[in-house]
Amino acid sequence: MRDDGHADEDWALNRRVADGDRAAFQLLVLRHEGRLRAFLARAAGSDADDLAQEAFVRAWQRAGDYRGQGSYAAWVMGIGWRLFLDQRRTARRREGLAAQDEAPQPNAPHGASDAAIDADRLLAGLSPQERAALTLCFGHGWSHGEAAEIMGIPLGTLKSLVLRGRAKAQKLIAEGAGS
Repeated sequence: MRDDGHADEDWALNRRVADGDRAAFQLLVLRHEGRLRAFLARAAGSDADDLAQEAFVRAWQRAGDYRGQGSYAAWVMGIGWRLFLDQRRTARRREGLAAQDEAPQPNAPHGASDAAIDADRLLAGLSPQERAALTLCFGHGWSHGEAAEIMGIPLGTLKSLVLRGRAKAQKLIAEGAGS
């Protein structure tokens, strides 16, 4: 699902964005919004569209901060991930539920396949970090290193999240098969 063939073009477009070129930004949004929204839908559920929109607003505002190290897609997905984490922290403070991890409600459209609904239920049983790690690595095809960069965590932590998430998912699958 990744497209590294556009890296140089994304870099050039973003330099134009840093100079205020709205048309160049529109091209970047069109190229990367589907991937960002899909990732955030798995991580954040129904808030995905708002988070994706805010991520692109921040990408516009901070275009000069992108130095071309790593892909533009990873950079904008990292912005979206950090916005999601900030949103969770704010919600926890407001609700006074600092110790509780909330899972998003599946919001599959009508007519979604049973496999998609099952995947949503399975992912809902994981922590947000585990969900994000599995979604990035297995759903979007990012390497462990790239996923760690997007999430802003050390590579070893990402690998632990993937292993723990897979183990939990396998356990949930086994429990479902046994019922």
